[in-house]
Amino acid sequence: MPSILSVASYDPPNVLPQDQTMEFARELFSESYQDIERLLKVFANGDIEKRNFAVPLDWFKDDHSLGERNDQYIESATAYSVEAIKKCLANSSFLTREVEPAEVDAIICVSSTGMATPSIDARIMNKLPFRPETKRVPIWGLGCAGGAAGLSRAYDYCLAYPKSSVLVVCVELCGLTFQKQDQSKSNLIGTSLFADGVACALVSGANSPLIEASAHAYRPVIRSTLSTLMNDSEDVMGWDVKDNGLNVVFSRSIPTIVANWLKPNVDKFMADEGIELTEIDEFIAHPVGRKC
Repeated sequence: MPSILSVASYDPPNVLPQDQTMEFARELFSESYQDIERLLKVFANGDIEKRNFAVPLDWFKDDHSLGERNDQYIESATAYSVEAIKKCLANSSFLTREVEPAEVDAIICVSSTGMATPSIDARIMNKLPFRPETKRVPIWGLGCAGGAAGLSRAYDYCLAYPKSSVLVVCVELCGLTFQKQDQSKSNLIGTSLFADGVACALVSGANSPLIEASAHAYRPVIRSTLSTLMNDSEDVMGWDVKDNGLNVVFSRSIPTIVANWLKPNVDKFMADEGIELTEIDEFIAHPVGRKC
């Protein structure tokens, strides 16, 4: 089975405490909502202490065109991804030696917060010494599910090519999509939750020579994956693309959908794998705030 050999993340340089962003939201949204103090409780309910962003707080006080946002996205996403990859390939907590980029057979690059053609993975290869033959799989538009989907595609690749190793890079710069003029509750909630960051994982097939670089006799393996589509769910979460950039779509029904739709899918997946719920010690979830 494919193994996760190493992981790393990179935090953008601008750190904003949650109480500071709440004050910013109070100033921005107070004229639109008489019950602003009640709505601002969402900042505390998320249990978020601080967030990292590609740009400083003052950047959010000005209007920016789609072009300005996207130029910043390409520059930052490329630079931050390079740093995350370096950390992942040299992570001594998981590896006995530094893995060279030339030893990687494919890059799966996941993102939804900007647009780039050539894609970000091509720009990464201009910064690090990957082989020209390295396969590139850019994945765009999956939002919050993107990281899990990226690992799933790496699993598929390593099953097909068990001697190969794949880098999964997930980069999201949600802060650059912030719309100052959007006074909707969706934007207020998004302002309380979203941030910027990059994560990277090195996934290797069962016969990959990089297995020997693992620092541990036991390592996480991906046993199986499942992807499920919820039909007609375009209005649940995503982007509404307009001239000023990406405008958040954020339905209030998300917690209900998670409660009523997710569990049956998990139950079916586990049944198909012959696993009982009682056999699971921990679930690792990516919730949209504490309410989920």
